[in-house]
Amino acid sequence: MLIKGIALLSALAALVICALAGGFSSLGWLWLLPVGFLGTFLALALIAFLFLLILCARVNLDVPQEEDDPFYRKVTNLYSEAITQILLMRIESKGLERLPKSGRFLLVCNHLHILDPVLLLAKLPHAQLAFISKWENSSMFVVGKLMHKILCQMINRENDREALKTILKCIKIIKEDKASICVFPEGYTSLDGKLHRFRSGVFKIAQKANVPIVVCTIQNTQNVFHNISHLRPTKVRFHLVAVIPPEELKGVTAVEVGERVHTLMAEDLGPELVAAE
Repeated sequence: MLIKGIALLSALAALVICALAGGFSSLGWLWLLPVGFLGTFLALALIAFLFLLILCARVNLDVPQEEDDPFYRKVTNLYSEAITQILLMRIESKGLERLPKSGRFLLVCNHLHILDPVLLLAKLPHAQLAFISKWENSSMFVVGKLMHKILCQMINRENDREALKTILKCIKIIKEDKASICVFPEGYTSLDGKLHRFRSGVFKIAQKANVPIVVCTIQNTQNVFHNISHLRPTKVRFHLVAVIPPEELKGVTAVEVGERVHTLMAEDLGPELVAAE
Protein backbone atom coordinates (compact mmCIF):
# COMPACT_ATOMS: atom_id res chain seq x y z
CA MET A 1 0.00 0.00 0.00
CA LEU A 2 2.75 2.49 0.94
CA ILE A 3 4.93 1.75 -2.08
CA LYS A 4 1.93 1.72 -4.42
CA GLY A 5 0.79 5.07 -3.01
CA ILE A 6 4.24 6.60 -3.47
CA ALA A 7 4.43 5.22 -7.02
CA LEU A 8 1.00 6.65 -7.89
CA LEU A 9 1.87 10.09 -6.55
CA SER A 10 5.20 9.97 -8.36
CA ALA A 11 3.49 9.14 -11.65
CA LEU A 12 1.04 12.02 -11.22
CA ALA A 13 3.88 14.39 -10.33
CA ALA A 14 5.81 13.30 -13.41
CA LEU A 15 2.81 14.03 -15.62
CA VAL A 16 2.41 17.47 -14.05
CA ILE A 17 6.10 18.21 -14.63
CA CYS A 18 5.76 17.23 -18.29
CA ALA A 19 2.63 19.37 -18.68
CA LEU A 20 4.32 22.41 -17.13
CA ALA A 21 7.34 21.89 -19.38
CA GLY A 22 5.28 22.06 -22.54
CA GLY A 23 3.33 18.85 -22.53
CA PHE A 24 3.91 16.08 -25.02
CA SER A 25 4.22 18.28 -28.11
CA SER A 26 7.94 17.59 -28.27
CA LEU A 27 10.16 14.63 -27.45
CA GLY A 28 11.31 16.21 -24.20
CA TRP A 29 8.79 14.13 -22.23
CA LEU A 30 10.83 11.02 -23.05
CA TRP A 31 13.38 12.03 -20.42
CA LEU A 32 11.23 14.33 -18.28
CA LEU A 33 8.71 11.62 -17.45
CA PRO A 34 11.13 9.01 -16.04
CA VAL A 35 13.33 11.63 -14.34
CA GLY A 36 10.29 13.30 -12.79
CA PHE A 37 8.94 9.96 -11.60
CA LEU A 38 12.25 8.82 -10.12
CA GLY A 39 12.98 12.15 -8.45
CA THR A 40 9.52 12.36 -6.87
CA PHE A 41 9.62 8.70 -5.81
CA LEU A 42 12.94 9.15 -4.01
CA ALA A 43 11.75 12.37 -2.35
CA LEU A 44 8.54 10.76 -1.08
CA ALA A 45 10.42 7.66 0.09
CA LEU A 46 12.76 9.92 2.07
CA ILE A 47 9.78 11.71 3.62
CA ALA A 48 8.26 8.34 4.59
CA PHE A 49 11.53 7.31 6.24
CA LEU A 50 11.84 10.60 8.12
CA PHE A 51 8.24 10.23 9.30
CA LEU A 52 9.10 6.82 10.75
CA LEU A 53 12.18 8.24 12.47
CA ILE A 54 10.12 11.00 14.07
CA LEU A 55 7.53 8.49 15.30
CA CYS A 56 10.19 6.28 16.83
CA ALA A 57 11.95 9.24 18.45
CA ARG A 58 8.81 9.74 20.53
CA VAL A 59 8.97 6.20 21.97
CA ASN A 60 10.47 5.79 25.43
CA LEU A 61 11.59 2.21 26.01
CA ASP A 62 11.79 2.83 29.75
CA VAL A 63 8.01 3.33 29.94
CA PRO A 64 6.21 -0.05 30.11
CA GLN A 65 3.83 -0.71 27.23
CA GLU A 66 0.70 -2.37 28.58
CA GLU A 67 -1.57 -2.06 25.52
CA ASP A 68 -1.11 -2.66 21.82
CA ASP A 69 -0.88 0.78 20.22
CA PRO A 70 -3.30 0.75 17.22
CA PHE A 71 -1.54 3.61 15.42
CA TYR A 72 1.94 2.11 15.71
CA ARG A 73 0.45 -1.27 14.77
CA LYS A 74 -0.88 0.16 11.50
CA VAL A 75 2.42 1.89 10.80
CA THR A 76 4.37 -1.31 11.49
CA ASN A 77 2.15 -3.37 9.18
CA LEU A 78 2.33 -0.72 6.46
CA TYR A 79 6.11 -0.45 6.52
CA SER A 80 6.54 -4.23 6.77
CA GLU A 81 4.60 -4.65 3.55
CA ALA A 82 6.72 -1.90 1.95
CA ILE A 83 9.93 -3.68 2.96
CA THR A 84 8.84 -6.92 1.27
CA GLN A 85 8.17 -4.96 -1.92
CA ILE A 86 11.41 -2.98 -1.82
CA LEU A 87 13.41 -6.18 -1.30
CA LEU A 88 11.57 -7.83 -4.22
CA MET A 89 10.19 -10.64 -2.08
CA ARG A 90 7.83 -12.72 -4.21
CA ILE A 91 5.77 -14.36 -1.48
CA GLU A 92 3.95 -17.59 -2.27
CA SER A 93 1.30 -18.06 0.42
CA LYS A 94 -0.64 -21.20 1.15
CA GLY A 95 -3.26 -22.14 3.74
CA LEU A 96 -3.98 -18.65 5.04
CA GLU A 97 -7.70 -19.45 5.03
CA ARG A 98 -7.03 -21.68 8.06
CA LEU A 99 -6.16 -18.70 10.25
CA PRO A 100 -8.73 -18.36 13.09
CA LYS A 101 -11.27 -15.68 12.21
CA SER A 102 -11.78 -14.69 15.85
CA GLY A 103 -10.05 -15.13 19.19
CA ARG A 104 -6.38 -15.16 20.10
CA PHE A 105 -3.82 -17.83 19.27
CA LEU A 106 -0.16 -18.81 19.53
CA LEU A 107 1.58 -18.70 16.14
CA VAL A 108 4.75 -20.77 15.79
CA CYS A 109 7.13 -20.79 12.85
CA ASN A 110 10.62 -21.88 11.86
CA HIS A 111 13.22 -19.11 11.90
CA LEU A 112 15.62 -18.42 9.03
CA HIS A 113 16.32 -14.69 9.03
CA ILE A 114 15.56 -11.34 10.68
CA LEU A 115 13.10 -10.76 7.83
CA ASP A 116 10.78 -13.52 9.09
CA PRO A 117 8.79 -11.22 11.43
CA VAL A 118 8.52 -8.65 8.62
CA LEU A 119 6.99 -11.29 6.35
CA LEU A 120 4.54 -12.42 9.03
CA LEU A 121 3.40 -8.86 9.75
CA ALA A 122 3.01 -8.14 6.05
CA LYS A 123 1.01 -11.29 5.27
CA LEU A 124 -1.08 -11.35 8.47
CA PRO A 125 -1.81 -7.65 9.11
CA HIS A 126 -5.05 -8.34 11.01
CA ALA A 127 -3.64 -11.05 13.27
CA GLN A 128 -2.25 -8.47 15.73
CA LEU A 129 0.93 -10.44 16.40
CA ALA A 130 3.23 -9.66 19.32
CA PHE A 131 6.57 -11.45 18.98
CA ILE A 132 8.75 -13.08 21.57
CA SER A 133 12.23 -11.88 20.69
CA LYS A 134 15.72 -12.01 22.10
CA TRP A 135 16.58 -9.17 24.45
CA GLU A 136 19.24 -7.74 22.13
CA ASN A 137 16.61 -6.82 19.53
CA SER A 138 15.14 -4.15 21.80
CA SER A 139 18.13 -1.93 20.94
CA MET A 140 17.81 -2.32 17.16
CA PHE A 141 17.52 0.94 15.24
CA VAL A 142 13.82 1.84 14.74
CA VAL A 143 12.78 -1.82 15.01
CA GLY A 144 13.20 -2.01 18.78
CA LYS A 145 10.85 0.91 19.37
CA LEU A 146 8.19 -0.38 17.00
CA MET A 147 8.35 -3.76 18.72
CA HIS A 148 7.88 -2.05 22.07
CA LYS A 149 4.70 -0.30 20.91
CA ILE A 150 3.07 -3.47 19.54
CA LEU A 151 3.62 -5.46 22.75
CA CYS A 152 6.54 -7.62 21.63
CA GLN A 153 8.13 -9.33 24.61
CA MET A 154 11.87 -9.63 25.09
CA ILE A 155 13.20 -12.91 26.48
CA ASN A 156 16.48 -13.70 28.20
CA ARG A 157 17.36 -17.06 26.68
CA GLU A 158 20.23 -17.63 29.10
CA ASN A 159 18.22 -17.11 32.29
CA ASP A 160 15.41 -19.61 32.90
CA ARG A 161 13.77 -17.54 35.64
CA GLU A 162 13.62 -14.41 33.47
CA ALA A 163 12.44 -16.47 30.49
CA LEU A 164 9.59 -17.83 32.62
CA LYS A 165 8.52 -14.27 33.43
CA THR A 166 8.28 -13.56 29.71
CA ILE A 167 6.20 -16.70 29.15
CA LEU A 168 3.82 -15.69 31.95
CA LYS A 169 3.50 -12.17 30.52
CA CYS A 170 2.60 -13.62 27.12
CA ILE A 171 -0.08 -15.81 28.70
CA LYS A 172 -1.48 -12.70 30.37
CA ILE A 173 -1.50 -10.76 27.07
CA ILE A 174 -3.53 -13.49 25.38
CA LYS A 175 -5.94 -13.98 28.27
CA GLU A 176 -6.60 -10.23 28.42
CA ASP A 177 -7.26 -10.22 24.65
CA LYS A 178 -4.53 -7.69 23.91
CA ALA A 179 -2.72 -9.55 21.13
CA SER A 180 -1.84 -12.95 19.74
CA ILE A 181 1.67 -14.21 20.40
CA CYS A 182 4.18 -15.30 17.76
CA VAL A 183 7.25 -17.31 18.68
CA PHE A 184 10.05 -19.10 16.86
CA PRO A 185 10.39 -22.26 18.99
CA GLU A 186 13.88 -23.12 17.76
CA GLY A 187 15.05 -20.20 19.90
CA TYR A 188 17.70 -19.09 17.40
CA THR A 189 17.96 -18.23 13.72
CA SER A 190 18.87 -21.32 11.72
CA LEU A 191 22.40 -21.03 10.35
CA ASP A 192 22.00 -23.77 7.76
CA GLY A 193 18.44 -23.01 6.61
CA LYS A 194 17.10 -26.21 8.20
CA LEU A 195 14.55 -26.89 10.92
CA HIS A 196 16.13 -27.68 14.29
CA ARG A 197 14.86 -28.98 17.62
CA PHE A 198 12.50 -26.86 19.71
CA ARG A 199 12.51 -25.29 23.13
CA SER A 200 9.19 -26.72 24.24
CA GLY A 201 8.49 -24.29 27.08
CA VAL A 202 6.89 -21.79 24.70
CA PHE A 203 4.03 -24.20 23.97
CA LYS A 204 2.83 -23.75 27.54
CA ILE A 205 1.57 -20.34 26.43
CA ALA A 206 -1.16 -21.95 24.33
CA GLN A 207 -1.91 -24.60 26.96
CA LYS A 208 -2.24 -22.15 29.84
CA ALA A 209 -4.12 -19.53 27.80
CA ASN A 210 -6.37 -22.22 26.27
CA VAL A 211 -5.91 -21.01 22.68
CA PRO A 212 -5.11 -22.80 19.40
CA ILE A 213 -1.62 -23.14 17.97
CA VAL A 214 -1.20 -21.86 14.42
CA VAL A 215 1.65 -23.76 12.76
CA CYS A 216 3.51 -22.01 9.92
CA THR A 217 6.64 -22.49 7.85
CA ILE A 218 8.82 -20.07 5.93
CA GLN A 219 11.34 -20.85 3.21
CA ASN A 220 14.13 -18.84 1.56
CA THR A 221 14.13 -15.54 3.50
CA GLN A 222 17.83 -16.10 4.23
CA ASN A 223 18.61 -15.42 0.55
CA VAL A 224 16.73 -12.13 0.19
CA PHE A 225 19.60 -9.74 0.98
CA HIS A 226 22.02 -11.63 -1.26
CA ASN A 227 19.58 -11.60 -4.16
CA ILE A 228 18.61 -7.93 -3.81
CA SER A 229 22.30 -6.96 -3.84
CA HIS A 230 22.29 -8.38 -7.37
CA LEU A 231 18.90 -6.77 -8.13
CA ARG A 232 17.24 -10.18 -8.25
CA PRO A 233 13.83 -11.02 -6.74
CA THR A 234 13.49 -13.82 -4.21
CA LYS A 235 10.74 -16.40 -4.18
CA VAL A 236 9.70 -16.87 -0.57
CA ARG A 237 7.26 -19.54 0.58
CA PHE A 238 4.94 -18.93 3.51
CA HIS A 239 2.65 -21.79 4.48
CA LEU A 240 0.05 -21.93 7.24
CA VAL A 241 0.35 -25.66 7.79
CA ALA A 242 -2.23 -26.43 10.48
CA VAL A 243 -4.21 -25.14 13.43
CA ILE A 244 -4.17 -27.30 16.56
CA PRO A 245 -7.32 -26.60 18.61
CA PRO A 246 -6.95 -25.99 22.36
CA GLU A 247 -8.83 -29.15 23.33
CA GLU A 248 -6.08 -31.24 21.70
CA LEU A 249 -3.47 -29.58 23.92
CA LYS A 250 -4.99 -30.82 27.17
CA GLY A 251 -3.59 -33.80 29.00
CA VAL A 252 -0.27 -33.76 27.14
CA THR A 253 3.10 -32.27 28.01
CA ALA A 254 4.65 -29.25 26.33
CA VAL A 255 7.35 -31.57 24.99
CA GLU A 256 4.73 -33.75 23.31
CA VAL A 257 3.07 -30.66 21.82
CA GLY A 258 6.47 -29.52 20.55
CA GLU A 259 7.11 -32.89 18.93
CA ARG A 260 3.74 -32.75 17.16
CA VAL A 261 4.38 -29.23 15.88
CA HIS A 262 7.90 -30.17 14.78
CA THR A 263 6.50 -33.11 12.80
CA LEU A 264 3.94 -30.88 11.07
CA MET A 265 6.62 -28.36 10.09
CA ALA A 266 9.03 -31.09 8.97
CA GLU A 267 6.41 -32.72 6.74
CA ASP A 268 5.67 -29.39 5.08
CA LEU A 269 9.32 -28.40 4.60
CA GLY A 270 10.51 -31.79 3.40
CA PRO A 271 13.44 -33.92 4.67
CA GLU A 272 16.08 -31.83 2.90
CA LEU A 273 15.17 -28.84 5.12
CA VAL A 274 15.11 -30.72 8.43
CA ALA A 275 18.32 -31.08 10.46
CA ALA A 276 19.34 -34.56 11.55
CA GLU A 277 19.57 -34.25 15.33
